[in-house]
Amino acid sequence: MPIHQLVLPSMGESVSEATITQWLKKVGDTVAVDEAVVEVATDKVDSEVASEYAGVIKEILHPVNAVVGVDAPLAVIETADKVTQDVTLAAVPKAIPTPAPSAPKAPEKVADSPQQYMEQAQALVNLVSPVVDGQKRFYSPLVKNIAKEENISAQELATVPGSGKDGRVTKADILAFIKNRKTPPVAITQSRVAASPSTVTPATRPTASFAKSDSDEVVPMTRMEQMISDHMMHSLKTSAHVQSFIEIDLTKLWNWREKVKNQFVKQHGVKLTFTPIFLHLVAQVLPEFPLLNAVLEGTSIIKKKDINLGMATALPDGNLIVPVIKQADMLSLTGLAKKVHELASNARTHTLSPDDVQSGTYTVTNVGMFGSLTGTPIINQPQLAILALGAIRKVPAVLETENGDVIAIRQQMMVSHSYDHRIINGAMGGMFLLRLKQRIENWDESQAI
Repeated sequence: MPIHQLVLPSMGESVSEATITQWLKKVGDTVAVDEAVVEVATDKVDSEVASEYAGVIKEILHPVNAVVGVDAPLAVIETADKVTQDVTLAAVPKAIPTPAPSAPKAPEKVADSPQQYMEQAQALVNLVSPVVDGQKRFYSPLVKNIAKEENISAQELATVPGSGKDGRVTKADILAFIKNRKTPPVAITQSRVAASPSTVTPATRPTASFAKSDSDEVVPMTRMEQMISDHMMHSLKTSAHVQSFIEIDLTKLWNWREKVKNQFVKQHGVKLTFTPIFLHLVAQVLPEFPLLNAVLEGTSIIKKKDINLGMATALPDGNLIVPVIKQADMLSLTGLAKKVHELASNARTHTLSPDDVQSGTYTVTNVGMFGSLTGTPIINQPQLAILALGAIRKVPAVLETENGDVIAIRQQMMVSHSYDHRIINGAMGGMFLLRLKQRIENWDESQAI
């Protein structure tokens, strides 16, 4: 029978590899067309890799926690029908041995239709699903993964009410359960860390040894924290970071927003925060500086036609993720406000899709929401620049008038611009800030929403 290699698909232009977090199928299991086979994670999102063909899993080529490059084979699937990808088992890398499965064996006969494949696959899932009150209950891989990360036992998971089809537990159900959970998660002890292969720090990240006392708490980095750490270190080693700073008077913009914000909510159903306003202005200024909206590949500068703005968003666990607003310069302020609200909500509920965090060309981060006056953010590779918005404060400022200088209370904000000095010089980085300052300080307070 023909065989097919399941490969890791492209996860975005800035993503070259992913970590295998969970195999949803075992050797001998049947798989249907578009059925998920394995879960993977990048520094941006978790995702499932589905099979393009129906067949039987013949080999699994990488274990859980393995880091795999894009387009690398993940598994071998034997298909009943001839497929275009005609390879031989001899050409497939040797599979990593896996323990003999204790789950039920795969059907002796391969199904003759996709529907039979689905029936066989569901039968296998049902056989290995946990039993609750004498009934078998199905949990999706995502639900089981969340339960594992939150240290929810099988007995505790069985008490979660399901709102899905046939009473299945959905992602929303388990997240709501975690939010209202009375019993705190089991504390992670040093002995548990040593016994858990999923918490082993990669060999590429050596740590300095230090004395630990019995009162110290050992908390392993999460998968996302490890990947963000690698991504940030890669950026520091790749780009020649340099920063420019400017102070901007937001008084006109502040007064306008105070005047229209209540009407905006009534009219459009979302709040008008400063984030979409700043993104709107950045999208207007960027076309004047095309090098800031570019990437560097080797010795070639690729100027991007689309302006896709990334907005750094804080997650409940303290990590950051960067959803991307595609073609932000083509959206109105109202459209940007709605898109910002949508992406921020999806980020905080872990419902972003891989496409939501891909293809960014320039990033804006709001360090002021945490009270910081300013910051020097690390460039989000492969981009060439990132803008940091500081806290908006009432401060005394010197104003020039026809009758001389006066001191007045103004709404001021510090803005910093980190950019790659390999391509962007200080004049360009500073001029971009100056043009942004001019647009903000000349805001028309009489304009309608």
